[in-house]
Amino acid sequence: MTSSALPYLWSSHASAPDADICSLLAGQSDRVDELLHRHGAILFRGFGVGSVESFQRFMDALPKDKPRYIDGNSPRSKLSHSVYTSTEYPAELRISLHNELSYSHTWPSRLYFCCVVAPQSGGSTVIADSRAILRRLSPSLVQLFEDKGVTYVRNLHGGSGTTIGKSWQQTFETDSRAEVDAYCRSADIKHEWKPDGGLRLVQSGPATALHPKTGERVWFNQLEQFHPSSNPPEVYEALSVIYEDSPFDMPQYACFGDGQPATDDMLAEVRAAMTQESIEFPWEQGDLMIVDNMLTAHGRAPYTGPRKILLSMTC
Repeated sequence: MTSSALPYLWSSHASAPDADICSLLAGQSDRVDELLHRHGAILFRGFGVGSVESFQRFMDALPKDKPRYIDGNSPRSKLSHSVYTSTEYPAELRISLHNELSYSHTWPSRLYFCCVVAPQSGGSTVIADSRAILRRLSPSLVQLFEDKGVTYVRNLHGGSGTTIGKSWQQTFETDSRAEVDAYCRSADIKHEWKPDGGLRLVQSGPATALHPKTGERVWFNQLEQFHPSSNPPEVYEALSVIYEDSPFDMPQYACFGDGQPATDDMLAEVRAAMTQESIEFPWEQGDLMIVDNMLTAHGRAPYTGPRKILLSMTC
């Protein structure tokens, strides 16, 4: 099975004028599944899902579990019980391609993006076929990643003092250390409470994965995004100097499962493959996009003007 026309465009005009998207999808779940497995993402346009309330009503109508964003690495705000903002990151910077929570022991099967405010320019939710990314990589590099696996490191602050990134309270949506301890044990996350009130997380995972429905192998790791070189050059240079002898103390870091770092050439090959497969489209207010989280990676292009894209997830 190969993908094409990413994302697949499903217009309200092709269904019925003023069609209710909840009713429409309730009667066509098999078609949605088939299209997602073939294309990796579906963009619904013209159905008027353009507010937190309408998006939440849509999510409530889905007969699927909606997980919280526990262990999530991206900074985002929770707007209702299952709706979050998309990643809150400086508008002038690009967010690299990734599959949501691919570093974790569990991840959402589908992502749902809703456009409430379209940016003045740019701001696409960039998407790419994870199957195609894998095919672009050299067999030797893929084999190396598969043999070694990936280790991810995060140093989360405790919410006080000079802070970079998310706090552990934001990451786990709790103020209880006991709850965090229990979650980390269940998720096989090595964790260490630090004297300053922060928390270090170390977790490992594979570099590729098999899709449970299609059986296709996909590129499914975030070594490139967790690596400090994903930051602007001046930030990467500063981090490299400060943490030269202790990379596991960086706010965020990734290496191979045996502790060896990925080389610049390896990271460049991964980034080149992602760039070659990247697809951008302009958001329109009221757009709704469903993404198969394993088959399709996503990111974000820089933008100008106000932008408000919402996110929800299902298991």
